[in-house]
Amino acid sequence: MTHSSTDTHRRADAIGEPPARPTRVPAERYISPAFARLEVERMWPRVWQAACTVDHVAEAGDYFEYRCGPYSVLIVRGDDGELRAFQNACRHRGNALCTGAGSSLRELKCGYHGWTWDLAGALKRIPNRKGFGSVHMSEFPLAPVRVDTWERLVFVNLDPGAMPLADYLEAVPGDIAWCGLGDFRCYATMTIDVDANWKTIADGYSETYHVQTLHPELHQCMDDVYAPQKIWGHTGKSESLYGVPSPRLAGSLSDEEVWDAYVYTQGALMGVAEGTPFPRDRQALGETVADVIATQIKEFAAGRGVDIGWASTDQVMCLHQYNIFPNLTLLASADHLTVMTSLPGPDPDRGQLVMTLMTRMPPQAPRVRPTDVRMGADEAHPGVVMSQDIAVLTGLQRGMHQPGFTHLVLSAEERRIINMHRNLERYLDLPGPERICQAEAGG
Repeated sequence: MTHSSTDTHRRADAIGEPPARPTRVPAERYISPAFARLEVERMWPRVWQAACTVDHVAEAGDYFEYRCGPYSVLIVRGDDGELRAFQNACRHRGNALCTGAGSSLRELKCGYHGWTWDLAGALKRIPNRKGFGSVHMSEFPLAPVRVDTWERLVFVNLDPGAMPLADYLEAVPGDIAWCGLGDFRCYATMTIDVDANWKTIADGYSETYHVQTLHPELHQCMDDVYAPQKIWGHTGKSESLYGVPSPRLAGSLSDEEVWDAYVYTQGALMGVAEGTPFPRDRQALGETVADVIATQIKEFAAGRGVDIGWASTDQVMCLHQYNIFPNLTLLASADHLTVMTSLPGPDPDRGQLVMTLMTRMPPQAPRVRPTDVRMGADEAHPGVVMSQDIAVLTGLQRGMHQPGFTHLVLSAEERRIINMHRNLERYLDLPGPERICQAEAGG
């Protein structure tokens, strides 16, 4: 599949058709305990959520515990190779059967009183069984949770009647099929505790409007203007071309300056250290700085035994950013894949950002078990741009508590945030007066 050319990027901008008025979203949705409870009751148990990767549960006996608010789901690879998920609660008194991630499970045994299930969720042993009177093992299987995969991502849904994952993902799998996401492997996850609502976190990865202000270095090597967006329903996307200066800076930056900005913000993607000068001698006649960067990225991949020689400069340099309701953002290009999810914390002012870090590997590469780490926002330094995104979150959340701040005021450039709220309203079944609308003139 041939990716759209740079000319396509020049025709479609991030705003699209401007609305008559901005969209107003009540700030209460980000700070209200009552609203957070409504999300826990009506939304989180009914949506597909990316829980882990196939790399976490690749072999029989591998397990992974996924937590979202009060919910805990245990994902297990069975002896028969099947992937299953269960509510993580012993049927006796509710104790969690497993925490974290691990391997070599042969059974699921409660550490409190010893009730034991096989990896398919069937109850096998009740100590001192006669004390319960007449009880049949078949009465108390583990409560199943729907589980499915898309490429290397494992999704779960607590609603047995939910639509299939393939339908939920809409156009996303077909749209990114050219990239071959199945060739990527997860090498680590980073869970970052943040003093912000899960939506505050997710919103930051749902628009490029902030790039010109928050990411001045990125602004020098990314087109944030001609960044077309699409909305499909549960999902949406934007495309941003890298290796070019923002059109807002058109004509004012040299190739060396664009190169330096790219190396500073994303040099790790091409194996180039900060301060490395622009390789002018490698720039053929008619080649852009983006062509030079793309060639370097391809050579860096080849050094890992990965062939992306099939990819055009656009396929290497265009970042496809997908949003999947409610809390998933997927960033993909020919040699880059990062998956980010945001999760609710113990109150509306706290949440977690989970970064799932992946790299394209040769087809026969041996399994690498992902390293899962957790840290506070002050300890996390996941690169220049991501660190800037994280640093702004606490101030955003605090601002929403101010008595004069009643609504977020959103533009068409922030339409993926607006779409998230429209989906949220549908799941929460909010009455008409509580739904978002365009601002009245003068309002």
